[in-house]
Amino acid sequence: MSDFDRRSVLKAGLGGAALLAGPGIVPVRAAEWTNTPEPNASIRVLRWKQFIQAEFDKFAEQTKKFSEKTGVKVKLEAESWEDIRPKAAVAANVGAGPDLIIGTLDDPHKFPEKLIDVTDVAQYLGAQYGGWYPVAEKYGKKGNGWIAIPQGATGGCLNYRISHVKAAGFEQFPKDTDGFLKLCQALKKNNTPAGFALGHATGDANGWCQWALWAFGGKVVNEKNEVVLDSPETIAALEYVKQLYATFIPGVLSWNDSNNNKAFLNGELSLTLNGISIWTVGKNSPDPKQQEIAKDMDHAPMPIGPVGKPTEQQNILVYYGYKHSKYPKAVKEYIKFMMDKENYDAWEVASNGYVSPPLPAYNDNPVWTSDPKITPYRDCLKRCLDNGYAGDLGYASAAVMGDFVVVDMFAEAASGSATPQEAAKRAAERAKRYYQV
Repeated sequence: MSDFDRRSVLKAGLGGAALLAGPGIVPVRAAEWTNTPEPNASIRVLRWKQFIQAEFDKFAEQTKKFSEKTGVKVKLEAESWEDIRPKAAVAANVGAGPDLIIGTLDDPHKFPEKLIDVTDVAQYLGAQYGGWYPVAEKYGKKGNGWIAIPQGATGGCLNYRISHVKAAGFEQFPKDTDGFLKLCQALKKNNTPAGFALGHATGDANGWCQWALWAFGGKVVNEKNEVVLDSPETIAALEYVKQLYATFIPGVLSWNDSNNNKAFLNGELSLTLNGISIWTVGKNSPDPKQQEIAKDMDHAPMPIGPVGKPTEQQNILVYYGYKHSKYPKAVKEYIKFMMDKENYDAWEVASNGYVSPPLPAYNDNPVWTSDPKITPYRDCLKRCLDNGYAGDLGYASAAVMGDFVVVDMFAEAASGSATPQEAAKRAAERAKRYYQV
């Protein structure tokens, strides 16, 4: 999809939309959106808790505008990613709770039969805006229909201190895993260390551990959904990360998704994986020290490993509504309203590019070129694989991710509580419990 010239395709009209929409999507014209919310509708929306206050404020403002426009009352709530997952499962099991959740990754694939079919929403947005990124489509679809609408990804890039990287002997940030290891070793030697979460951090730990596994050719399953985690490629990834871990700041084994933010802005950390929130918070902070740190920051994609191509894992955000809702049309209308480009663009600007867009047409938002430090986040979905790679998304892939099987494997090998061989074998057995049900 990204190989096409978007403008030339869009000029072709509906035919261009059909070309970009991807397999399984039947494009429709914008005028064909005929959904009307139920009278006196009221919905409860549970979304992820913000890392940038301005992002949430704009989201809440647009929710209010939706209510004013449609008459649908919306109760908006926010919880951490880790807390949303069990609440989503309970809602699916008992048939009560939020009408709509904005959660993460392939959680909707755990209970697809409990969810509202949103194929019409996906088709409308895909045709209107030139098609979805393939990885976004994979997260949204189950078979030929859509069970979720990708909101984007809280894009993960490497956050680093420019002056510290230069002091370590690097004029440019390394683009491969060999150079990346040398950089981390030099930062450690200069007492300006790196640090990457190895605790149960949904965004940060999954992000960089999956990257490392895939960068060396390892994977949880093959194309037939057979567990192949215990492999020479996985061992190579574990041995590499063990070397990286030796350069890290102490304490990363217990880090969640907020610890590296705090450590970086406290000046304790020179390199980590994170969204754009560290830089945004620092830039807007009343603390002069944090402002100086933000000025000395830049961002880069994850380096390329021996496989020779990008292997990033991004924290994909997804809208999914429940069949237990009394107002499914209102749920669809809300998703469509929040995802329409005019509203999405305004929200993206307020968030300072915190969410990488799932539709390439949204890449023309001026926020992405307003500062070169933001631009690397724009293309996160171009560089990422889905977390079920190389198999299918479903109950098993979601459960393996939710149970932090890969993260725990890397933590065990890196810390020395198990050899790489032992860690890989144990992780493979854990994965089989889900894939061989």
